[in-house]
Amino acid sequence: MAEELIHRKLERTAIGLVLGIIAAASVGGIVEIAPLFAIDSTVEDVADLRVYTPLELMGRDIYVREGCYACHSQMIRTLADEVDRYGPYSLAVESKYDHPMLWGSKRTGPDLARVGGKYSDQWQAEHLNNPREVVPESNMPAYPWLARTELDLTTVADRLRVQSQLGVPYTEDMIAHAAADVQTQVNPDSANVSALVERYGDKTQVSAFDGVTTRLTEADALIAYLQVLGQMTNAAYQNTAAPETAAGPDDLGPDAGATEANDAVDP
Repeated sequence: MAEELIHRKLERTAIGLVLGIIAAASVGGIVEIAPLFAIDSTVEDVADLRVYTPLELMGRDIYVREGCYACHSQMIRTLADEVDRYGPYSLAVESKYDHPMLWGSKRTGPDLARVGGKYSDQWQAEHLNNPREVVPESNMPAYPWLARTELDLTTVADRLRVQSQLGVPYTEDMIAHAAADVQTQVNPDSANVSALVERYGDKTQVSAFDGVTTRLTEADALIAYLQVLGQMTNAAYQNTAAPETAAGPDDLGPDAGATEANDAVDP
């Protein structure tokens, strides 16, 4: 009863009601803002985190354009069943260079946070062209036009420059060689492979991603992006209970695509 009387008095006093609203809003604001003061101690800082190559960055943009994030998350929770199925839970630092972040919340298809290296390039190409060829139960739409659409390189340098303005450490050298580096990454026989690797690190994957070496397509870019998800740093596999190491190109054998349908990639 006493609380009801206080509330009625507060409602009849304009200044008191305003002060009460400010106080209530301040509590919510403090709860949201206070953790940011400890952000340096809660977000990991790792030495081996690399940036996306120009090809991978363009593939990420295609992933966003085609709405893949609407059916797939890229955030493995700390729940035991998620870790058992997808691998080590996601760390904040793994999304450090993602603008925007693609954590997602919906899983019409499986989580893709650790899909990099799980399947061969050929599997990914066939899956994008017609998902039901490799996963008969899949309800994912086909994306055959990606393999027929030439990748437009006219904006790739600008894409890197915008990312650098958002805090991604792309250098002027990386921006200047962006278009050439895209061409190099899909051509293992290129004389510029060593320069590409020097710019982006020893783990840079160079491959004819869609299986065709005579043209550069949007499928090349999207597959290159999918193949680095979970590969940007080994932090999630260090000092954790992870039962395995990160998958990589060397782990892909002839049966790399023969996995359970439930774990298949459905972008």
